[in-house]
Amino acid sequence: MKILLSNKFYYNRGGDCIYTINVESLLKSKGHEVAIFSMQHPDNFDSPYSKYFPSEIKFSPSPLKFLETMRRPLGSKEVKTKFSRLLDDFQPEIVHLNNIHSQLSPLIAEIAYNRGINVVWTLHDYKLLCPRYDCLRNGKETCDRCFTDKKQVLKNRCMKNSCLASCIAYQEAEKWKKEKLEKYTTLFIAPSQFMANKMISGGFNPNKISVLNNFIDLDKIKKTAYEKEDYYCYVGRLSPEKGIYTLVKAAQQLPNKLVIVGSGDLQDLPLHENIEYAGRLQWPKVKEILEKARFSVIPSEWYENNPLSVIESLCLGTPVLGANIGGIPELIKENISGNLFEPGNIAALKDSIKEMYRQSFDYSAIAKQAQSTYSSEKYYIDLMKFYNK
Repeated sequence: MKILLSNKFYYNRGGDCIYTINVESLLKSKGHEVAIFSMQHPDNFDSPYSKYFPSEIKFSPSPLKFLETMRRPLGSKEVKTKFSRLLDDFQPEIVHLNNIHSQLSPLIAEIAYNRGINVVWTLHDYKLLCPRYDCLRNGKETCDRCFTDKKQVLKNRCMKNSCLASCIAYQEAEKWKKEKLEKYTTLFIAPSQFMANKMISGGFNPNKISVLNNFIDLDKIKKTAYEKEDYYCYVGRLSPEKGIYTLVKAAQQLPNKLVIVGSGDLQDLPLHENIEYAGRLQWPKVKEILEKARFSVIPSEWYENNPLSVIESLCLGTPVLGANIGGIPELIKENISGNLFEPGNIAALKDSIKEMYRQSFDYSAIAKQAQSTYSSEKYYIDLMKFYNK
């Protein structure tokens, strides 16, 4: 089968990028022909299809770049020309979209649809429902108002607290309305039931939505022993919606060691004798920290979809203490593979960390169950069922 995968970045920038690259590798390993359509970027991996990639665009509130910034989210001539040329040359049977808004735009779904090509779209965030993409009103509190009234993004200046950026996001949402997106897309893949439910509550047809959890290549996590050390860890982006402030404030009040792996824009996270900031690390070192931790913490305060950090932790036999929000609860069996706590509640998190230390977990059983559930082999079988439909 010939499959064209599209994501606006083609390097390990975030979960959507990692997913796209992993799916590409998985499909190729099964003998499929796979093409990539992305945006030019200096960090991109090499690709024989990079000649089809439209130029890089950097969004800026500067009036001098207003026209360039406005054109791409609504569908630019360059994207249309280069994507059409790729379709002509590659002739895919399936176009599998991922995170394409703004830098590429749903224009490519429209082009594929008009050529009679089936379009599958994996939903990594809430952009089809929320102009800001993360359902956080101005980046601070969860909000579903834009599901039915896109003008809320203007009213609350949700994009970077900027009138200009919020205006662009609003125009993009108006250009690519639900009715168009549904028309052009054969099937939406929701990595969590929570995401599927939000799409349905936003008016999308439930018959066009199927749930399929993210996956992991089990070769990344091979291990034979489950020897834990006396610390717990956080692995992820250092940003407010991830709940990192809440976690650090709770950790400061506890005697146990916390290891934080990741990078971000936060410069004011406090130093503390029991908190180790490891920074951004490559997978072998991340794996070592995760597999030796007593447990990992996912303290998110936004609607997490199907976080790979939870799946990686469980597949390594490390239980997870997760915030009871978004798709996180779907991945954790309380008192078996971890526990849940009220997001944003420092006292609740502190008590839950104490409880995690008091509990005993069957690390081997956690790993066995997770590896069976989230293996790439299982994912491939389910994905091909969707493709073959």
